[in-house]
Amino acid sequence: MTVVAMGMPAVRSGRPSMDGRPDTPYLVDRFGRTARDLRVSITEKCSLRCTYCMPEEGLPPIPADELLTTDEIVRLVVLAVREMGVHEVRFTGGEPLMRHDLEKIIAGCRAELPDTPLAMTTNGIGLEHRARKLVAAGLNRINVSLDTVDREGFARLTRRDRLDSVFAGIRAARAAGLTPIKVNAVLMRENLPGAADLLQWCIQEGCELRFIEEMPLDADHEWARANMITAAELLEVLGTRFTLTEVGREDPSAPAERWEVDGGPATVGIIASVTRSFCGDCDRTRLTADGRIRSCLFSDQEYDVRAALRSEATDGDIATLWRGAMWNKWAGHGIAEAGFVPPERTMGAIGG
Repeated sequence: MTVVAMGMPAVRSGRPSMDGRPDTPYLVDRFGRTARDLRVSITEKCSLRCTYCMPEEGLPPIPADELLTTDEIVRLVVLAVREMGVHEVRFTGGEPLMRHDLEKIIAGCRAELPDTPLAMTTNGIGLEHRARKLVAAGLNRINVSLDTVDREGFARLTRRDRLDSVFAGIRAARAAGLTPIKVNAVLMRENLPGAADLLQWCIQEGCELRFIEEMPLDADHEWARANMITAAELLEVLGTRFTLTEVGREDPSAPAERWEVDGGPATVGIIASVTRSFCGDCDRTRLTADGRIRSCLFSDQEYDVRAALRSEATDGDIATLWRGAMWNKWAGHGIAEAGFVPPERTMGAIGG
C-alpha cells in the first residue's frame, strides 16, 4: 500500500488490509462496531465562516472535476445501502444548499431507495426558498446549525449578519413538513451566557436543541481543551432557568444524551464528544466531497473512491475498498492522549 501526497490527509491507493476481517457484507471494524450511518459531504463551500469550522476567507475551492458528480454520489449511496448495510444517509457540506443540484442528488437517491431515511445538515441560509422542493425530492428531515439567537453574537461567530435568514429557513422547513427539526449549537465560551435563551427559542419554535462540545476541528487551530465548555458547565448554566431531568440516549449509537426540560415534553440534548466520548459505539462512515472514504472524523487515513469510480471499477470492487477502509477504523479520536494531533481537514472539509 502506498501513500500519495495530496497536501491534505494521506490518501491511500490499493486495497486496505483485510487481515482477520470476517466474511460479512457489512461495514464492520476490528473493535466490533458496524457502520450504518453514512455522512456524505457534497461541497466545501459555505455561506458562513463559523470560527470553529472555517477560516475567514473560506476553504480552498475543490476543482469542479474533482467533486463527485450527482450520478457518482447516487451510485455510492445506493451501493452503501443495498450492499453494505447502511440504514440512514445524511448530506452535509460545507453547506449543502450551496450545491445547485442538491434536489437532484436527493431525488436520485430516493428513486432507488424509497424506504431509506435521507437527512441533511444545513445552516439554514436559503432554506426558505428550497424547503418545499427538497421535501418533494424526498428529503425526510434536517438538522440546522444555530449557535445563538443573539444577532450580534451570531455575526461574531459566523462572520456574517444572516440570523434572520436562518430563522426564516427553520420556519419554512417546519411549514414544509421537515419535522422534527433538530438544532445543533456548538458550545463556545462567548455564547454560553445565551444558551438558555437559545433553548427557550427552540422550545417556542418546536425544535429539538442539541448542544455540541467544541472539537479540535477549527481551521485556525485555536482549540484548547482548557478553554472549551464542558457538558457539566452547560448543565449548570441551563439549570439556573430550567429544571432538567436526565433521560439518557435513545440508543447506544446516538451521540446525544438527553434531558427533559421542566418535566417535558421538550428535551435538550448534549453531544459531549470530548468529555464523554462515545467512540466505542460509533456507527458512522463518511464520504468527502472530493470522493474519499473516511472512517473517522479524526483519522487522516482516507481511501480514494473517486479514482475507483472513474477507472470503471465494479460495484464489487468499490464495496471491497469501502469495507477495508472501515475494517481499519481507529478505536477512538484520542483527544485525551498526550500525543494527540488534530486532523489535517477541518470540519468544513470533512462534513458534519
